[in-house]
Amino acid sequence: MAKGLVARERAPFSYGRVGRNTLVALPAFFEALAQRIATHHTLYAWAAASPQHRALQGRGVVYVASVEECSANVAVRHSWHGGLFAPITGDRFASPTRAPREAAANVLLRAHGVPTPELIGYALYPAGPGMRRVDVVSRFVPDAWDFGAVLAGASPGIDRDSACRAILPLLAKLAAVGAVHPDLNVKNILLVRDELQHLHAWVLDVDVVSFRRVAVESIMALNVQRLTRSIRKWHRRYELTLDETWLTGFVTSALAATP
Repeated sequence: MAKGLVARERAPFSYGRVGRNTLVALPAFFEALAQRIATHHTLYAWAAASPQHRALQGRGVVYVASVEECSANVAVRHSWHGGLFAPITGDRFASPTRAPREAAANVLLRAHGVPTPELIGYALYPAGPGMRRVDVVSRFVPDAWDFGAVLAGASPGIDRDSACRAILPLLAKLAAVGAVHPDLNVKNILLVRDELQHLHAWVLDVDVVSFRRVAVESIMALNVQRLTRSIRKWHRRYELTLDETWLTGFVTSALAATP
C-alpha cells in the first residue's frame, strides 16, 4: 500500500496582508515579497518588469526574477484555468484557490524526498465577490529543461534515453508516497543536473496532486498512463516521429520500477 499522506498547509509559511491582498510566504522572503507587492501591485508585475535572462513558457509566461535580499532567483507564475472552460474562467479562482493545496503538497512531497522546486510563497488578489487571482513564487532551478524539450531535441546535452532513466526514480517516489498527478505531462517533468552532472527528474505543478492510500502498483499505473498519453499528444502536436518500441519499453521499465 502507498503511504496515502495527507497534505495540510502548515509551517514553514507566514501569513499577512498587503493592502487588500493576502501574502503567504516563507518567513525569510515575506518582507521582500510584501515590499514588491506594495510597489508593483502584484508579484507577477514585478517579475515581468525584471530583466529577463530566460522567460519560461507554461500555461502562461513564467518570469524569472531576483530577490537580492535573500540571495535567491525565483520563478513567478500567474495562475490560469485550463481545460474546456478556460476562456470563461480565465485567471479568477474561487477563494481560497488552489494555492494553499499546492503549498501543502509541495512541503509534503519535498519532505518525503520527491524532487520538486521549493515553493517560496503565493499572493492572492481580490477579483470580485469570493474570487481571487493568484501569483505563485518558486525557487528557480537553473540549467534545467522539461521533458517536452528533450523529446523535441531542443535540450542541449540531454538525450531521450538518459532523461527516461532519470524519470523512473521520480515515478517510483511518487508511487511510494501515494501521489497521483493527473496532469503529469511532458512539460511538468523537469530534467536537472546536480553538481556531479548526474541527471535527475523533478515534478512540477503539484497543485493537482492527490494522495491516495491504495496499492503502489495502482498509483504507478495511473501516473505512467497519464505521462504516456502526454508523450503521444506531444509527438502529434509537433509532428515528431514516435518510436512505439521505445515507448513500450519505457512503460515496461516504469511499471517494473514500482517500489
